[in-house]
Amino acid sequence: MTAPVPVLLYHAVSEHPEPWIAPHTVTPRTFVEQLDRIADSGRTVVPLRRLVSALRGGPPVPPHCAVLTFDDGFADFYRTVAQALTDRRLPATLYVTTSAVHDPGRPPWRSRLPPAEMLSRRQIADLDALGVEIGGHSRTHAEPDTLPGHRLGEEIDGCKPDLENAVGRPATAFARPGGPAGPVVRRRVADAGRISAALAGTALSSPTDDPPRIARLRVRADTSSERFDAWLRGVGAPVAPLPESFRARGRRACRRIRAALGRPSDEPTPT
Repeated sequence: MTAPVPVLLYHAVSEHPEPWIAPHTVTPRTFVEQLDRIADSGRTVVPLRRLVSALRGGPPVPPHCAVLTFDDGFADFYRTVAQALTDRRLPATLYVTTSAVHDPGRPPWRSRLPPAEMLSRRQIADLDALGVEIGGHSRTHAEPDTLPGHRLGEEIDGCKPDLENAVGRPATAFARPGGPAGPVVRRRVADAGRISAALAGTALSSPTDDPPRIARLRVRADTSSERFDAWLRGVGAPVAPLPESFRARGRRACRRIRAALGRPSDEPTPT
């Protein structure tokens, strides 16, 4: 049996988040405490790319490891998260919604995310120089399964050069907004040159996980210490790879119908 790998998913790390993102936000104090809990558990934090390499037949990851990931590109990553990671020499992957990136004093392009302070291009370049892996999280945060072909290509293909122009290197990691994606989206992600794609569900990854569907554990404001510690023990959540459930397929079909009727998902919170 393979050892479960907690791939932790964070969004904002802030004392005063915007109301729409607050349920998916942890405070800086809680974040530091969780980093300490990871260290106390004996887990080694490894880069996501190392897990991906193992999944694709490369050297195995340590038997007791964890991965840190962050979605959307909130400015608090630059102000708060980066320092905590640097102090502990911990690697992380940051998935950026590229249309939300903008320079100070200039509005974002046309992101579907509600207003919040997001990273600038210069800050993303600085984070890349610090060793943070920069990946794509689509251009506008639209749910891929609800999009026609040309829009799907714009979201998945378009965010790659957006990032590469900012950091000056290939951006091969990707996390899609929304729930588990169907085969069409997975093929488009692969065709766009993405080596891995992460999910936003609540499951432990493993050395036999599927690179186009890497499982993650969403850390929320209401994630208790007990649940977090259970994840670090490799319990408290299903272990990937998991077959797509009938419920997940039904939710995807419902999202498509709502989009076709001009009634996209009511949930503004990022996933």
